[in-house]
Amino acid sequence: MTALLKLENVNAFYGSAHILHGLSLTVNPGERVALIGRNGVGKTTVVNTILGLAALRGGEIRLGGKLLPRPRPYLAAQHGVVVVPQGRRIVANLTVEENLLLGAAVGRKGPWTVPAIYKLFPILEERAHTPGTALSGGQQQMLAVGRALMANPALILLDEPTEGLAPVIVDQLAQIFNKVADQGTALLLIEQNMSLVTRVAERYCAMAKGSVVAQGEVVNSRQGLADLEAHVMV
Repeated sequence: MTALLKLENVNAFYGSAHILHGLSLTVNPGERVALIGRNGVGKTTVVNTILGLAALRGGEIRLGGKLLPRPRPYLAAQHGVVVVPQGRRIVANLTVEENLLLGAAVGRKGPWTVPAIYKLFPILEERAHTPGTALSGGQQQMLAVGRALMANPALILLDEPTEGLAPVIVDQLAQIFNKVADQGTALLLIEQNMSLVTRVAERYCAMAKGSVVAQGEVVNSRQGLADLEAHVMV
């Protein structure tokens, strides 16, 4: 099986600041992987390195088996890897539907169309002609996920998707992420909400000091939740 995403011994920098130290990580087709760890260990830098926003100065990144010597955002999208960024980044002067259509710009064919997104998120259809930034935080997160799906990706990187959201919205997103995964899209969930991790992910990778220090299966139980929370405190 060819991995959708493979980082091998990756070293990444912001200027002279060395953030990722020999990090290795793999996501296979259809997998649901959680990348966990406390704030400041480099989780978002993993995403930024894949997109070329952090400088890759050692190691390899492969998307769909193809080496990515000079990562760029458009290259990730062309290889079927899209990001739901931390903070959502909804385009302020565009409507909900126009924001969704941005996601289709890469031109990949697949099952995710505007009607399919509206079926997954009925509230977005109700507010299709509303400015995207006029939505509530939870609705904006749904819009960000829908926009990513419009690229018909093989893999979605979800960077802290539940940050600042009410528990009831987190519950809705957990159901949606599982529906998306059930339709064949792989997920890399970068998250500190361990309750969400146990409901969505099958496997976890725990980070500390810019490296993956532990990994294993996610066990959906109180003990499994306690074990994951212990890794976050590393």
